[in-house]
Amino acid sequence: MAKVFITRSVPGRPVDLLEQAGHQVEVWPGELPPSRDVLANRLESAAALLTMVTDGIDADLMAAAPGLRIIANMAVGYDNVSPSDANEAGIWLTNTPGVLAETTADLAFALLMDAARNLTASDRDTRAGGWKTWSPTAFLGQDVYRATLGIVGLGEIGEAMARRARGFSMRILYASRTRKPAVESNLGLEWRSFEEVLVSSDFVSLHVPLTPETRHLISHRELALMKPGAILVNTTRGAVVDQDALVASLRSGHLGGAALDVTDPEPLPLDHPLFALPNAVITPHIGSASLATRAKMAEMAALNIIEVLAGRIPLNPVNEPSKPRTA
Repeated sequence: MAKVFITRSVPGRPVDLLEQAGHQVEVWPGELPPSRDVLANRLESAAALLTMVTDGIDADLMAAAPGLRIIANMAVGYDNVSPSDANEAGIWLTNTPGVLAETTADLAFALLMDAARNLTASDRDTRAGGWKTWSPTAFLGQDVYRATLGIVGLGEIGEAMARRARGFSMRILYASRTRKPAVESNLGLEWRSFEEVLVSSDFVSLHVPLTPETRHLISHRELALMKPGAILVNTTRGAVVDQDALVASLRSGHLGGAALDVTDPEPLPLDHPLFALPNAVITPHIGSASLATRAKMAEMAALNIIEVLAGRIPLNPVNEPSKPRTA
């Protein structure tokens, strides 16, 4: 009976699936992630680890876990685990692609609408007693219909964002490492350079993974290129945006607003200057947070574990260790 450690309580049936496959499952009961010491302790005897994006698993932890055969990350991104470190240790690393794109795009477009029409700002003002009468000048926002949306990174979520934008008759520009003519034709997208997307868009939505190349992809230079009054939407990873530069642009009034589902760090300290800015909307990394989607993600991670512990190749491998560990 192999031991599986799950680093947080998750929705769906992952525990049932793992136990039905004959494995012993322990779920960390805390609201906060397990500490490094707890992880090291549990990994001494674990054959599989089901992780969240909040769990940093480095080479030292892998080396201290001699029986660990798979790290199943309950996310599409895996910047919390190095594939090369996992390869070196002979450990499979998996993710959960193909199940959260639509849900995350829903949230990204909701953030765009919120920032454009001052939904959060007006709600806060109303609750504070600011609504005295109908006003012809209060909370004037930006039209989304027929505005220009710039998408940076045209993966599954970027494409899903484009489909939503079509419903608002938006002009859609995109920048991506790989040009996608078929998607351009199907969705009416226009491929542009990264700089051209920034210069030409009323809204810029980020959908790139966090890598050394994309860290602070958006900083002072890039924000200065954006249209005066433009709105930045980030649902990927907080470190893709230089937050000091973002604060400066929002304070100056050059950037019209920012809608962020991710920050660096997470959570932000309550005294962070972003919280004091009325033109910033911040949500707590809930891009994939529908019950159905999170359940599918957890169950997919469990199925990857079941495959590896049965001596098979996982369903969604991120890496391919040359000498995978065996029982």
